[in-house]
Amino acid sequence: MTNFDYKNIESNSLLEALTAVIQKNIHQEIIPGRDYIPVTGKVLDVDDILHGVDATLDAWLTTGRYAKAFEKDFAAYFGSKAAVLVNSGSSANLVAFYSLTSPKLGDRAIKPGDEIITVAAGFPTTINPMIQFGCVPVFVDVDIPTYNINVALLEEAITPKTKAIMMAHALGNPFNLAVVTEIAARYNLWLIEDDCDSLGATYNGQKTGTFGDLATVSFYPAHHITMGEGGAVLVNNVQLLRAAWSFRDWGRDCYCETGKDNTCRKRFDWQLGDLPCGYDHKYTYSHIGFNLKVTDTQAAIGLNQLRKADQFVAKRRENHRLLYELMKPLEEHFILPEPTPNADPSWFGFMLTVRPESKLNRNELVQYLENNKIGTRLFFGGNMLKQPAYLNINHRVVGTLDNCDLIMNNSFWLGVWPGLNEDHYSYMNEQLTRFVTG
Repeated sequence: MTNFDYKNIESNSLLEALTAVIQKNIHQEIIPGRDYIPVTGKVLDVDDILHGVDATLDAWLTTGRYAKAFEKDFAAYFGSKAAVLVNSGSSANLVAFYSLTSPKLGDRAIKPGDEIITVAAGFPTTINPMIQFGCVPVFVDVDIPTYNINVALLEEAITPKTKAIMMAHALGNPFNLAVVTEIAARYNLWLIEDDCDSLGATYNGQKTGTFGDLATVSFYPAHHITMGEGGAVLVNNVQLLRAAWSFRDWGRDCYCETGKDNTCRKRFDWQLGDLPCGYDHKYTYSHIGFNLKVTDTQAAIGLNQLRKADQFVAKRRENHRLLYELMKPLEEHFILPEPTPNADPSWFGFMLTVRPESKLNRNELVQYLENNKIGTRLFFGGNMLKQPAYLNINHRVVGTLDNCDLIMNNSFWLGVWPGLNEDHYSYMNEQLTRFVTG
């Protein structure tokens, strides 16, 4: 990292010098065979960083004007009712789930002991909030090669205790939203879409993240757009918006924006809980919440990244297509990924599953690729129930988790992020072919 010695620069040269430093720091040139090819990465330009600088120069630092603009534009990008900006995708999952536990929802509020349908193949923070709240995750196996829930088993998972469905669109590939939303509506279940890996994906022409009551997105550098750390909750049920704000902002009942007071025009006139009448609404708490806000510097970078979201999504699709064509001759050994019918994925990675009948060893192959400077990742936690932290959790399983186990033992994925191109994929194909042919 190059340090910016602003004290020794004339003011009229400040922007030029700052721009030069930014360009040097964000420059990425990855030469296949010489440099390590990361499986994920961020694509930044000078404008992204200058937006962050501009926000910092406000000296406001916490959530401010850029956060407000981002929430508005991000909701509009999806066509959602609203967006609630938080400090990570994991926090977005936490806020989304806990919003459904609000006592203000009456009989529909999720309570400890209720059951939540999900899948075992995925990332831990999709299921952590339900466990932390005291609910029972109900695990359903996934389908290969879409790596999403096997919807034929979904209705079998429902009991009188079932309150919600919460799961991710696998590696940017939407799950079968027609079936999932129909069952959710028929049984009056909440639906949370974990959209952290799938920004820009569509199902029947409609963006994922807009089908459920709530959806979550991540802005970690590995994801489709970034602000460093950060996430958002997309709110498609306006009844849940104030609950999401409350859980993000310490659990307070007040819904004033940062820096504003008395939006409700009765700040000192409320009678809530066992507090004395007129107790300051800004210090009245209706939920046991958190502080999960972002800085305005992060929001500013994210706002500029959002303007390039469609460009990034298109490049991910192009890279996935390139890799798919290169991998076709190796189908004897690998199950190649396929989109869910009626879906246009916004691919997060390119999944490869070593066929059970193949003599290839997934672990040996992954180590070979890494030794040849090709980044790889497993499908997050594999079968989460085999992870050390989850061995003794209270849960149910519907049927078997055979495909989750196959993914845990035989699957890995390669990068399709916009910083990669045909040269990188030719090199990946060359090394994979060399390993397969011995």
